[in-house]
Amino acid sequence: MREAVREREFREFAEARQAGLRRSAYLLCGDWHQAQDLTQTTLMKLYAAWGRVRRDGNVDAYARTILTRVFIDQHRRRTWREELVETVPETAQGTPPPDSRELRLVMESALRELPPRYRAVLVLRYWEDWSVERTAEALRVTPGTVKSQSARGLRRLRRLLGTPAHEVNGR
Repeated sequence: MREAVREREFREFAEARQAGLRRSAYLLCGDWHQAQDLTQTTLMKLYAAWGRVRRDGNVDAYARTILTRVFIDQHRRRTWREELVETVPETAQGTPPPDSRELRLVMESALRELPPRYRAVLVLRYWEDWSVERTAEALRVTPGTVKSQSARGLRRLRRLLGTPAHEVNGR
């Protein structure tokens, strides 16, 4: 009987949160197919720990932590390396108006240009609106590392977008 309740609870959670997890995964990886794979892997890992996670509370935070770690682990396994270039390519002349679909696409594209750690920190801190401490715990780094990677990631986004600081981080 307990197993049936566990199965039902997990299924309800997965159905309710799958779309949100997939959106976050897309922001991390920039590819809808890979985002789906990341989401499925996250849900499988979550299912394996469901009994403990359910008792401990905050299942959403645990799921986002798994998602971020799975993304970083998969990226680490690849032979991908960042390539340095002499000059940064020119950005588009016209800056899209705030809150437009075009701006969102430009931001997503710029996020994909960042190294995985910066991307993970920025997605958790500014998209998911997590605290520095919660982000540090999820990524298994110090709060100081989260702060410095946030600053560096935002600085890189600004350069990629050719926009002033207040337009990237809303300050």
